[in-house]
Amino acid sequence: MSDDDRGLVLFLGDSITAGGTWDERFPDERTLNLGISGDTTDGVLERLDEVVQAAPEAIVLLIGTNDFGNHRKSAEHVVRNVETILVTLRRELPGVRLLLVSVLPRQAEFTPRIEETNRHLRQFVATCHAQYLDAWPALADGDHLAEQYTDDGLHLTDDGYRAYVAELGPALERLRGLPPMSRPITAIELDEASA
Repeated sequence: MSDDDRGLVLFLGDSITAGGTWDERFPDERTLNLGISGDTTDGVLERLDEVVQAAPEAIVLLIGTNDFGNHRKSAEHVVRNVETILVTLRRELPGVRLLLVSVLPRQAEFTPRIEETNRHLRQFVATCHAQYLDAWPALADGDHLAEQYTDDGLHLTDDGYRAYVAELGPALERLRGLPPMSRPITAIELDEASA
């Protein structure tokens, strides 16, 4: 399959997404980076029209850490917004393949809210036919982002991105290998099902 035949993979999120060189890390994919430094779940909700207009085949969503850090939002706020984002994307792009990445580890003070958020989101994703990638084990050292993957306790270094991509690559392959999320059922299939 040539690059032109591949559907677009859209990366949606904050500075961790914005800082990813996805075209270089996934050279066989057509990618679009819609990460914005400092963005929050509220910010992503406000720009879903741009995502829908891009008509991607797959969306990788990583968002939420700035809600806790800069804006002191609750886990409930983040969960509600991410659920709304996923439901909206599923409604507006019925066939899109959705991959929700867990909120990544950062400084230990944020861990209880992040863990609560991730627990709820992991349980929710199936309701909107999305996949979930728990990146926490690959990046955490106990209750915080491992020091070898960050310079500031939040953002990923190149080593951090390598560790993240080592998890993200197989998750994208699994996402690609799944049947389309929605397609019309043809009369032939209905006949076969009743035979």
